[in-house]
Amino acid sequence: MDLGVRGKGYLIVGGSAGIGLAAAAALVADGAAVAIVGRNEERAARAASALRAEREAHVVTLTGDVTVPGEAERIVAQAAAGLGSLRGVAVTSGLGRRGQKDLLHATDDDWHDTFEDLLLGTVRVCRAVVPLLVKSGGGSIVTTAAYSIHSPKAHQFPYATLKSAVATFTKDMAKTYGSSGVRANCVCPGATETETLAAMRLRFAADRGWPVEQALERAMVEDWGMQVALGRPGKPGELGDVIAFLLSERAGYLTGALINIDGGTDF
Repeated sequence: MDLGVRGKGYLIVGGSAGIGLAAAAALVADGAAVAIVGRNEERAARAASALRAEREAHVVTLTGDVTVPGEAERIVAQAAAGLGSLRGVAVTSGLGRRGQKDLLHATDDDWHDTFEDLLLGTVRVCRAVVPLLVKSGGGSIVTTAAYSIHSPKAHQFPYATLKSAVATFTKDMAKTYGSSGVRANCVCPGATETETLAAMRLRFAADRGWPVEQALERAMVEDWGMQVALGRPGKPGELGDVIAFLLSERAGYLTGALINIDGGTDF
């Protein structure tokens, strides 16, 4: 499928690894130019080099942290300058590690950190990019929530709360800026085997004597209580492909949607 992205520029915040990098790879495979942003300069440079080597793509590498005031504006401006223009942005950053706590043990600092990481970073990027998209006649925004917003857990009060806010924020953007040609959609990934879960797979196998190819799947059921129709975690590329589609011209009538990419997780 031709995504219709050839020659267009896209910014991927969190694009130096995992789901974001997979989305960038899907875009450049169809001829798009991308700017990838990561907090670690060396890691971002390696990711960009791999994309260029594989596809001879136009890839801009940026380093920054959108939880820091002023950084989102700088990143968006540099991405637009480096690519010539922006047709879309995906925000895939924000792990919310301090948000994995229950109500009684999550401190004010935990809530503030999760707010900055999951919500305000997304808000800052979108606030910086929307005027550019409106001025250029439209474009697409993809934000990242989580399957957990459908099934809040006792151990993740801040995380699920702020991810839910991302979904509401995205719907508001879709309704507010749709008449200006700006689309906004929010994806809700389930368990995805990025570097963190890949390392956990190896650890479960070593500690419990489980076969490596079954270790993470067993932990998902036995430890985490997850029932997934496909019986496995997702792969970054499977999520990246969906994000690339949402950013693309092929999703031209899709906006304001909350899209589960969770393998059929039973909440």
